[in-house]
Amino acid sequence: DTMTAFSSVTHICRDVNYGWIIRYMHANGASMFFICLFMHIGRGLYYGSYTFLETWNIGVILLLATMATAFMGYVLPWGQMSFW
Repeated sequence: DTMTAFSSVTHICRDVNYGWIIRYMHANGASMFFICLFMHIGRGLYYGSYTFLETWNIGVILLLATMATAFMGYVLPWGQMSFW
């Protein structure tokens, strides 16, 4: 039920002490995590780390697993992303 999601976010932001900062830190921290992840991939591309195929493939698997986890935990439970 989407109304449960809206009411839980509203409760956290309004009724929990410093709930508004929890909301912003969570959103910005998740964004910063993925920015750092993409910068790390860019560094690997720049320095040619893709030539180490086993290491590179494990990194790609970890990236896909991280993105799948974020999708499963953030997008799917309520059907849309912008509750936070």
